This record gives sequence, C-alpha cells and structure tokens, in this order.
Amino acid sequence: MDPASLRPLRVGEVLDTALTIYRQRARTLMRAVVIVVAPVQILSAIVQLSGGGTADFSSSGDSPFLNGTGPDATFDGKAFLGFVAVALGVGLLGFLASQLATAACLKSVSGAYLSGDPDWRESLRFARARLRSIIWLYVLYGLGLFGAFILCVAPSVYLYGAWAVATPVLLIEGTKGRKALRRSRQLVKGRWGPTFLAIALGGLLAFIVQGAISALLLGVVASGANDVVKAAAGAVAGTVSAVLVTPFSAAIAVVVYFDLRVRKEGFDLELLAQRVGIDPPEGTTFAPSPLPPPPLVPGDGEQPPFWPPPPGWRPGA
Repeated sequence: MDPASLRPLRVGEVLDTALTIYRQRARTLMRAVVIVVAPVQILSAIVQLSGGGTADFSSSGDSPFLNGTGPDATFDGKAFLGFVAVALGVGLLGFLASQLATAACLKSVSGAYLSGDPDWRESLRFARARLRSIIWLYVLYGLGLFGAFILCVAPSVYLYGAWAVATPVLLIEGTKGRKALRRSRQLVKGRWGPTFLAIALGGLLAFIVQGAISALLLGVVASGANDVVKAAAGAVAGTVSAVLVTPFSAAIAVVVYFDLRVRKEGFDLELLAQRVGIDPPEGTTFAPSPLPPPPLVPGDGEQPPFWPPPPGWRPGA
C-alpha cells in the first residue's frame, strides 16, 4: 500500500478497506484456507460416521456403542470412550487448522501494507513456523478472557477489544505471549470503542455468512438424507464457511492493527522512510504528523488567540 494513502480510518472505512483487500487477494487467501481446513473437515465427517451418525443411544437404536439388540443390549463403554478420544483429537486438529489458516491469511493481508505479495505456500510456511507461538498466545488469551468472565462480564468484554490485535502483533512484529497481549492493549488504548465496534461488526457479518451457508447446505439434505449425505454436507458447509469467513476476519484484524499504528506511531512515515531506502537507527520512533494550528485571530489586546501562543505572535500595540 502506498504510504501516502495511509491515514486514520473510521469504522466504516475499516470494513470497506478489509473487503477491498479481501477481494484483491481472494484467490490466495481462499487457497491457503481450503488446503488446511478441508482435510480436517473430511476427517471430522469420517469420525461422525464411525460414531453412528446421530448416535442413537436407545436400546432399539442401531448404535456402535451397544452390544446386542433389543432389551438385552448393553452399553460398550470402551467403544464410547474411544470415540470421544478420537472426536477430541479431531476437534484439536480443527482448532490448529483454524489458527494456521488465520495466520496464513494475516500474512497475506499484511502484504498489502508491507510491499509483499506472498503466495499461499509462502503464507502457510510462515504461519507453520509460528504455530507454537500462536497456540501459546491463544492459551493466554483464552485463560485471560475466562478469568475475566468469571469475575464479571464487563472485564471480559474489555479484554476482547483490548487484545483484538494481539495476533497481528505476534506475526508482524514478532512479539510473543504476554508481551503481545500487552502491546495490543497499548495500541488499542484510547481507541477501544472504535476497535471493539470494528471487530464486533466483522464478527457479526462472519456469523451471518456462516449461518446462511450452513442452513442452506444442511437444509437441502435434512429431509430424508442418510448419515453419509449429512456428514458430507456438514464437511462441505464447514469448509465453505471457513474459506469465505476466515480471510475476511483476518483482513479486519490487520486493517485495525495498521490503522492504530498510523494513528499512534506514524507508521506511514516509517514505511515511507523504508521505501526510499532510509533505515532509521534502532530505537527510533516516528510520531504522527501534528495537526495544523488553528488560524490566527488578530486582536488589539495583550492576550494571544489561544494558548500556548502560536509561533510569531506578538502582543498588540
């Protein structure tokens, strides 16, 4: 992105910019997500079928967890525990796939600001190399939100907004763990309301899209479909939802992150300096361009038009 075009954005402009980047990089973003998510969704469907689809536990049901049929059927605890263990494993794989896909999308979207255009393979390699740090960050994030929710709902809502850009901080700046959460909170400080609103609106749009896709695909096969068709529809719905929603959510997080840096740290000036080959000394920080002073109001008195007096002001005769 041209540094000259970087400027503070309103909430609506954040969403519009995220959609623009999403459309421009849709092919790369979607490929990165589908490569990671589709295998896990297929595995999840297989596990669901191995558990008897809807898993009818009644004595008359045809369930793999029952030994025998009729009134004499007994519950097979070992088979059930094995199924639960496999299901938890698949759930864990789904979580890892989601984080990997999100990180890959964040890498690709950040290229719009950092003069890079990584393909889906490069984005996935970048995300995979940082997966352990991402997992640890989300463990801290989840524990923090859960602890705040136990104390009171309000602190958890606050932390949700304050930590909204923790993942971009980790991936773009290399700051990890609690430092990434603290850095996110520092960036959001003073801009919590707009940040929370942008992230919440993006999440709401993503939720609507996911719900519509799931309802459409699952509604088609709901009547009279066997377990295989239902499992396949669920896998397709999960994959399509992730492919459409994950890149958009990542785009919003990245746009919010860079907007905060432009506002607070003069990131546009820093980026411009890098573009023209100026490597600032380590520890150098850039400040946003100051607002122009208010227009001078002439007067005959001894008091300046505002305080502190503008440069060049002299008391009247």
